[in-house]
Amino acid sequence: MKTEELRQMSDEQLELTLKEAADKLFRLRIQSQTERLNAPSELRRSRRLIAQIKTLQTERTTKAERSQATAQ
Repeated sequence: MKTEELRQMSDEQLELTLKEAADKLFRLRIQSQTERLNAPSELRRSRRLIAQIKTLQTERTTKAERSQATAQ
């Protein structure tokens, strides 16, 4: 998923995507311990997606806090 697609999502959609990615990462980690992964690169993709979503959420909260501070 591209960053631009993530930026267009609402906060609720981002939260849902984050939960799905975290669940997928958990399943991949368990699978990597118990058997061989078909695509080991999926672990990296999931970690990157989670990092991108968390970064966007942080940016949004920081931006909201700054706008509230300037409004006061």
